[in-house]
Amino acid sequence: MLKFSTVSEIKAFVKKQKNVGKTIGFVPTMGALHQGHLNLMKRAKKENDLLVVSIFVNPIQFNNKEDLVKYPRNLNNDIDLLKSVGCDVLFAPSTTEMYPDKIKKQYNFGLLENVMEGASRPGHFNGVAIVVNRLFNIVLPNKAYFGEKDFQQLAIIQQLVQIENIKVEIVPCSTVREDDGLAMSSRNQHLTPEQRKVAPTIYKLLTFAKKQSKVLSPDLLKTQLTDMFNAIPEFELEYFEIADDNELQPITSWNKASGIIAFAVVKLGNVRLIDNIRII
Repeated sequence: MLKFSTVSEIKAFVKKQKNVGKTIGFVPTMGALHQGHLNLMKRAKKENDLLVVSIFVNPIQFNNKEDLVKYPRNLNNDIDLLKSVGCDVLFAPSTTEMYPDKIKKQYNFGLLENVMEGASRPGHFNGVAIVVNRLFNIVLPNKAYFGEKDFQQLAIIQQLVQIENIKVEIVPCSTVREDDGLAMSSRNQHLTPEQRKVAPTIYKLLTFAKKQSKVLSPDLLKTQLTDMFNAIPEFELEYFEIADDNELQPITSWNKASGIIAFAVVKLGNVRLIDNIRII
């Protein structure tokens, strides 16, 4: 596995590979890798000539600086995992390498950035868009792979590709779960043993919501699930929302959209957990 830390090095490598007709599958990460990341990489490896993975904890997408400081980092362990899936190239730049100049770019994602994560984390998606756009311009992937656990982020990136007219195929990949249903996340490692036992309840409630959607209206379902989340003393519910899968706007009728997803964000102690389930 090759490891690059500068933009000039990886750009030279990519240019050489592109010139001989090789395709690049790209998985951008912030490290603290888990099986969910590895599944993305295995698919990218299978569908392309080369697998490129980036590890960069992007400071401009953290609206909470304490969250940035606490974000898990273990590059040596990450490298071992990358080797286990046959990663061809690791790009692990410094902050100054990624952002040599002052950042001024402001994107407008319209309705997408004003709900759920956009409303809860001001500036978050602008930071995500800036780093993903920069990484795409550096790596020049044919395909880039993203998990559906962060569904709103996926929608933002799909819109980013249209705004910037980037020639890359965005490949959505299903959420990877632990045996008890908990969505895999780098943040899970911050859970205490007691919190880890409670955390799978998030997915259990989302699964229950999917069943209840057959007998309840969206408004009644939202009220019921909000009450159920709030009834769990360990949980601090940030939001439970039912929205269309296009612009992610709240829906009031199951007939309002061809695709509908239920979203939940819960704080368990100091750990913020995000999950979703497709209703339709």
